[in-house]
Amino acid sequence: MSGGPERVAVLGAGSWGTALALVLAGNGAAVTLWGHDPGHVDRLARERRNRRHLPDAAFPEGLAVSADLDTALAGADWVLIAVPSHAFAALVAQLAHRLDARTPLLWATKGLDADSGGLLHHVAAAALPQTPLAVLSGPSFAAEVARGLPTAITLAAADANVGARLAAAFHCEHFRVYTSSDLVGVELGGAVKNVLAIAAGVADGLGFGANARAGLITRGLAEVRRLGRAMGADDHTFMGLAGMGDLILTCTDDQSRNRRMGLALGRGLDVAAAEREIGQTVEGLRTARELHALAAARGVEMPICEQVHALLSGAVDAAEATRNLMLREQKRELD
Repeated sequence: MSGGPERVAVLGAGSWGTALALVLAGNGAAVTLWGHDPGHVDRLARERRNRRHLPDAAFPEGLAVSADLDTALAGADWVLIAVPSHAFAALVAQLAHRLDARTPLLWATKGLDADSGGLLHHVAAAALPQTPLAVLSGPSFAAEVARGLPTAITLAAADANVGARLAAAFHCEHFRVYTSSDLVGVELGGAVKNVLAIAAGVADGLGFGANARAGLITRGLAEVRRLGRAMGADDHTFMGLAGMGDLILTCTDDQSRNRRMGLALGRGLDVAAAEREIGQTVEGLRTARELHALAAARGVEMPICEQVHALLSGAVDAAEATRNLMLREQKRELD
């Protein structure tokens, strides 16, 4: 570790990366925020804020920006990735010859690997086999974090000492971090909830009401728990912040891009028109396809996620997807 404050490279200058960089810099870390778009990074440097995503949050003195990856990584005590899931593998590959094996890597990316459909920590471990790995996830909208509103989140790491160190860098009076060793459960919770949020948005867009929303969230939680058991996750994780907490947040609040995607589909827009309306990455669109393949490979029944995949691929419309769910064979609740 370098002398003085911890030096952290935050890779990804969107809303979430910027919000987390603000937390770290506010806690005294020396942070360099990296973005792949030089024009965007130049605006961040000139305006000292991310006007595109978080216009009201001024950058503190300890937050630098760079469009050069080597510059951002220079002297970093640890690295945080906050890019969309489809960009994760390519970015990790670029780190393979740049990071010291002892430098911890944390990511706040929620989703599955775009190529393999697998968990992101498998991708990171393959590229960086000696690197301490950790994941940050939970119920957290970037705008609220940037405004300093109270937030609680989970950080999972295989090495408890690394997890405690990284959690301490974030922990403050408005950002509470709980630690875990369950990378599989935390990653699954963060990925599957985006698909379920699309389903919740569709239900609300169709005007189905609060009863349907509550039922969908509850049965959606059962689906992610089934997949988690098949993949070796700790079932307790899904009852916590990275599971139920993030699921409730994303399914019920219109700050969620995935919920807004579902609302638009429920109103009758097609996927392309809904994407244009939202104007930012909607992780659940890709994750629905990847999750469909993952669940099939594991032999796990996930009917809500299956109908979201069918809807997004054009195989059914919203009304038909609803009928398919409601007319399924009767069963015990806990199955």
